[in-house]
Amino acid sequence: MRKIKEVIVVEGRYDKNALSQVVDATVITLGGFSVFNDKEKLAFLRRLAEKQGLIVLTDSDGAGFVIRNYLKGALPKELVKQAYIPDIYGKERRKRAPGKEGKLGVEGMKPDVLLASLERAGATFLDEESAAAKKSDPITKSDLFALGLTGGQDSSAKRQALLRKLELPGHLTSNGLLEALNLLYSREDFLKFTETF
Repeated sequence: MRKIKEVIVVEGRYDKNALSQVVDATVITLGGFSVFNDKEKLAFLRRLAEKQGLIVLTDSDGAGFVIRNYLKGALPKELVKQAYIPDIYGKERRKRAPGKEGKLGVEGMKPDVLLASLERAGATFLDEESAAAKKSDPITKSDLFALGLTGGQDSSAKRQALLRKLELPGHLTSNGLLEALNLLYSREDFLKFTETF
């Protein structure tokens, strides 16, 4: 089991249980939308972010993104890393039916998928150097525009195709895509990848 320095923030206790099987880390549950009205929890998360750093890992459905976006606005951006799980359709074992969008949440992800998501987010593994060191030459909005992923008539369709190819959530905005790409790729590797896309 790999030890992670940052505190990982998830939506609920089943997500926490799934992560606890994969990594040795402090995992805090938000209680879903209740975090919106919980000033004490938010203050606690700010303190944790300042002390150890945070990784936000929510489901890839609309509700998960509402929570993620709220936290992006409420917490210091430079102290928070964003981990994304791919859109995988199905239902968790404990549930009778799939969720509203039919996607698996954090609790339904396989251990290797969760670990890969944390690695891509730049989690600090205490047993080794960070797997996602900062790249000196980032991917920019201009790159996305030049590739037709923003600002064009069919940009949205191209972005969705790219998100599927990279196994990233379909709900990612252009800014979210840019953030995820800079976590996953160097600018050079991304431009090479898009030549064949």
